[in-house]
Amino acid sequence: MPNINSDSVSLTDIDETDKRLLRLLQTEARMSITELAERVNLSATPCARRVKHLEDTGIITGYYTQTNAQKLGYPLAIFIAISMDRHTAERFEQFERKIQSFDEVVSCSIVTGRSEDYLIKVRVRDMAHYEEFLLHRLNRIEGVAQVHTSFELREVFSRSIV
Repeated sequence: MPNINSDSVSLTDIDETDKRLLRLLQTEARMSITELAERVNLSATPCARRVKHLEDTGIITGYYTQTNAQKLGYPLAIFIAISMDRHTAERFEQFERKIQSFDEVVSCSIVTGRSEDYLIKVRVRDMAHYEEFLLHRLNRIEGVAQVHTSFELREVFSRSIV
């Protein structure tokens, strides 16, 4: 197994067995160590050590359950580009704290290459829910100067990187 310093891990530090482990865990995180080991041709103990090492170095950051937003009643996905009125650390920190408190927001990124400062992805039940979110919460965050909305027609795919 490669010798990886937890502060500086690069793709070259990950071997093919590690990549196979990551791909398997990304598709089925509840797989037992025994089954995982069989699928990558290792015995259980070295497999468990590799998984622990991937966790310890911060390559594996957690395990979670993927949900179907449509079946949970949130079929509408919206991308919202947000421009801030001022570009100060305090303004951005305040916005980021507030936006994290909204359950509808599933991701938030600072972006470059366009006039907006943030790109968020939101999940809502319907247009009335979106209107309430936009007018009564998002637009009331201090510093939000402008929003531009794009509705997702269909997600082609979403995946994690290995």
